[in-house]
Amino acid sequence: MTGASGPAAGPGRLHHLDATPTTVHWGHFDAARAPVLRVASGELIDVRAVTHRAGDAPELMMDAGIEAIYREVPRSARGPGAHILTGPIHVDGATPGDMLEVRYLQMTPRLRHGSNLAATWGQLFDETGRHERVTIYELDPDGLAARGRYAYDVPDVTAPPGTIVRVPERDRRAALAGVRVPVRPHLGIAGVAPDAPEPVSSIPPGRHGGNVDDRRVGAGTTVFYPVAVPGGLFSVGDPHLAQGDGEVSGTAIEGSLDVRMQLVVRSDLAFPSPLLQTPEDWIVHGFGDDLDAAMRAAALDMLEFLTAVRGLSRQDAYSLMSVAVDFAVTQVVNGTKGVHARIARDVLPPGDV
Repeated sequence: MTGASGPAAGPGRLHHLDATPTTVHWGHFDAARAPVLRVASGELIDVRAVTHRAGDAPELMMDAGIEAIYREVPRSARGPGAHILTGPIHVDGATPGDMLEVRYLQMTPRLRHGSNLAATWGQLFDETGRHERVTIYELDPDGLAARGRYAYDVPDVTAPPGTIVRVPERDRRAALAGVRVPVRPHLGIAGVAPDAPEPVSSIPPGRHGGNVDDRRVGAGTTVFYPVAVPGGLFSVGDPHLAQGDGEVSGTAIEGSLDVRMQLVVRSDLAFPSPLLQTPEDWIVHGFGDDLDAAMRAAALDMLEFLTAVRGLSRQDAYSLMSVAVDFAVTQVVNGTKGVHARIARDVLPPGDV
């Protein structure tokens, strides 16, 4: 369904959702989990998203609130995935078959440092010394770029997620002298709870969203998620300071973020997977066991977007996809591979969803 800019949704009430040991869930989405916040459609939320890599440099990446999460969430409550998620948030009126429109308004680094892990699951682990390496990045004073502060070899590659590592100065080395990395704060994970009888790992992305790892999910964008359970049960996590498409070493620059967002229930729109609107583009996401499967899934969803949402015939849409849609690898390190397909908004007739 096309329109000027979707349904009107004023700013409404502003809620605050801190990340605490009682408002996070570690490593999973769970349709049976009780919400930690209930909001009406159109209301604003200031939410804190905490990185699961803060233990890589606790003196730089932890404050008292983050330290409490690491200390007080028991190991038995973590898993099967690795990520700390804040939520879930119940949105009044959201029912299966609706879409949850999430307008990301602001994303601000909570602290001035982040961590990148060259992990055993990275694409080139066998080519880079066969050991895990952490690189700590520091934001410039203006917050627009990050620079390598130091790096170290991980002392225990079998340590579980959330391990706190205190590396002596003598084991740190200089890293990336003279290199400036553009800072692009975004959420690696955001999504609704899948309709599943058991908790679902936070590691693979899927139709519910989750660990999509699209660096474009930042301030000024909107993502539409298909609601699978009453209330949606929306959660955010895996905050990133910067990431390249592919995320080939295994992680981004992982760093905690403070996020302002607006949640709007859309009963007038249907789409099978996370649909991203940026100021310039429409982007769909495909997932699969390999890149061929992810590519086909992204192509099918772009065909669905151009036909069911924007009203083109299947033949016209297919032609347009070959001449105006760019396909690229989102990430290759989450087990389930991701491909995104992008079409510039000014290619299509005026109108949003």
